[in-house]
Amino acid sequence: MRIPILSRLFVKPLRIAVIRLSGTIGGAGRGGGLNDAALAPVIERAFRRGKPAAVALAINSPGGSPVQSSLIAARIRRLADETETPVHAFVEDVAASGGYWLACAADRIWADDSSILGSIGVISAGFGFHELIDKWGIERRVHTAGRSKSTLDPFRPQNPEDVARLHAILEPIHQAFKDHVTARRGARLAEGRDLFTGEFWAGRQSVELGLADGIAHLVPKMRALYGDKARFEVHGLRRPLFRRLGLSAETLIDAAEDRLAFQRFGARG
Repeated sequence: MRIPILSRLFVKPLRIAVIRLSGTIGGAGRGGGLNDAALAPVIERAFRRGKPAAVALAINSPGGSPVQSSLIAARIRRLADETETPVHAFVEDVAASGGYWLACAADRIWADDSSILGSIGVISAGFGFHELIDKWGIERRVHTAGRSKSTLDPFRPQNPEDVARLHAILEPIHQAFKDHVTARRGARLAEGRDLFTGEFWAGRQSVELGLADGIAHLVPKMRALYGDKARFEVHGLRRPLFRRLGLSAETLIDAAEDRLAFQRFGARG
């Protein structure tokens, strides 16, 4: 049966909700990074306003807090399941470490040829200053109630017990990350290859390893899947004006930290 011309003119185009997830992942702190508390209303609106045909995650993140990564990804999955909405992740420059944790919340992951994906691992880094303060004749005085209260003190020589205790914490966090990736990617992951070493790969390599589903960009891919007239509605965190203009010391610190985090993965053309 043919649809009358007037009926076709008034058919509403499908709505695609786009959630921008850009930056390092961290707690509420200075407000510079992605965190679950700030993103909760953004994600809620994206899934529930106007009953979108699909949600697209535009991801550009080198990672950060594993807890916040887990909370944000879990929120996306809960709402996707509750509303029965398909989710697609589109990786821009980087979806590494916690950024890839977020990408795995999607049903399908798409990347650019030059995107960086992976880094499925956990890291804890610091500095040791005990030789420096010894050289300058500075005495470190620490008094604690509790034998482990001064664990990993950067002004004291490294203690093997402290290192063992830290690894005992890092291992289960790493296991939770691996479980999340395995649960979401399943049989799509390449067999016979350890993908959980912290190594990262470019876009097409990631597709071959099963970390992504294909090479594609957000708008053309979603229109190919949901129609040429698909309408996009972008959701993201709103920054205060003074932060957008860079008029604070906190903004400068956030920018420096973001730059350092991205540079770890960032090849430049």
